[in-house]
Amino acid sequence: MEKQPRIITDDLDALLQVLPADIRLVLKKNDQRDDLLEVIMDLGRVPTARYTAKELVLRETEVTRAEINSVVARSGEFDADNRAGIARTLHRIAAIRNRQGEIVGLTCRIGRAVYGTIEIIEDLITSGQSVLLLGRPAVGKTTMLREAARVLAESKRVVIVDTSNEIAGDGDIPHPAIGRARRMQVATPSLQHEVMIEAVENHNPEVIIIDEIGRELEALAARTIAERGVQLIATAHGNTLENLLLNPTLSDLVGGIESVTLSDDEARRRGTQKTVLERRAPPTFDILIELQDRQQLLIHENVAESADAQLRGRQPRTEVRYRDATGEIKSGQGSQSKRAALNKDGPESLATVFVQKQEREIQDISIYPYSVARNRLRQAAEDLQVPVRIVDTISEAEVLLTTKKHYRQRPQVITEAEEHQIPTYVLRANTRAQIESFLVALFRLGDEDEAAFARAMREAELAIRRVSESWGAIDLAPQNSYIRRYQHQMAETAELKSASYGHEPYRHVRIINEG
Repeated sequence: MEKQPRIITDDLDALLQVLPADIRLVLKKNDQRDDLLEVIMDLGRVPTARYTAKELVLRETEVTRAEINSVVARSGEFDADNRAGIARTLHRIAAIRNRQGEIVGLTCRIGRAVYGTIEIIEDLITSGQSVLLLGRPAVGKTTMLREAARVLAESKRVVIVDTSNEIAGDGDIPHPAIGRARRMQVATPSLQHEVMIEAVENHNPEVIIIDEIGRELEALAARTIAERGVQLIATAHGNTLENLLLNPTLSDLVGGIESVTLSDDEARRRGTQKTVLERRAPPTFDILIELQDRQQLLIHENVAESADAQLRGRQPRTEVRYRDATGEIKSGQGSQSKRAALNKDGPESLATVFVQKQEREIQDISIYPYSVARNRLRQAAEDLQVPVRIVDTISEAEVLLTTKKHYRQRPQVITEAEEHQIPTYVLRANTRAQIESFLVALFRLGDEDEAAFARAMREAELAIRRVSESWGAIDLAPQNSYIRRYQHQMAETAELKSASYGHEPYRHVRIINEG
């Protein structure tokens, strides 16, 4: 794919005008305008600005109530989800209220129109297939939706269901960044699903654009729209396909999950237990795109196949696309990020660290645990008899270990690790079982290889989620005693019962919810 020019418009001066004069002056003097994400003003605290790679204190004096009231007065009207905007711009101002309903904090998010941002996936957007975008906050999902609307509207009838006025901006006249697309506003977030159906019934669209599908009614409305032959381009809560499969509210977007009892012959043919988890229906979306960062994404071009692979413990077939340092768009097959891998399935980058250690005949691996219990890490390493050296700074580390909660907050240590290409491993929770799973993947322990271990953990996790929804039991695939111990721990953490049945080598764990 060849490099295409990108044009960025942000109307930043319009947002600066509603801020206090001294804050406005500091922001104007800073030469990182294009990297500014949001300005934070909390009552009784110093104001700060968040950039893509840092956070900047804007002054040493605290924010006053008068300053917050002044910003509120200069902004648009705050709606039911405590968001306001500035007319004819893409900026968003979100409020934090006290128990009496008074505004005591403001998050002023910079909205940008980036013309050319979907060059990297334009072939998918214009294919006529429905596309779902996933990614953490501030990674560029809404920006990409906005540009998709503009590009598609050049040749198709496009309607945007704009729940919080983030796609087309505040006010009754939509921002020019959406081109010829039409915009339908939503009175309150709880009515989004009704407006989605209304758009189809009243305005004859060929494409519907939706930001943030987060409720079950919205997922059902999306399926209704897709079944009527309308192309959907949307975002949803979650970072990966696995997130959606584990989310009972939104799993229908990728086909849903149900427990199925196989015949003896079919179970024998598959080499599994009789009760398995399978996809319930065709996915609402044909293509799923995980935005790993602003310059890189992971594509599932066949959501049905990827969902089936995940449920059966196999690695889905995916494509990685990214922009290199020169802005050229590159692509390749594979499921791992070009930078440090972030899932628990034995990431490639961590395995590379282990291999490099073996080649240099060095016996330990330096790990920097960020918001991870050091005593648990130390004890887990001793129990598994692996050579780990726990260090105090990121500069000494060969691997950064943190939790999903802290990774999402994007602290400075995460940025430093990415800048120095230090592999980052993200735990779902700060538990002993998760830490041991990390060490098993890193050091390739046990009779099972890391992929088999990951499949067993994923199977247990999916079964726990399914059993938690109603009483009953699900049998997992036979595993050795080492892996069964982890599966029992996962059930215990979820406050469910579990038991082992059968004789080796067919002994397996049963996850039980007695209601």
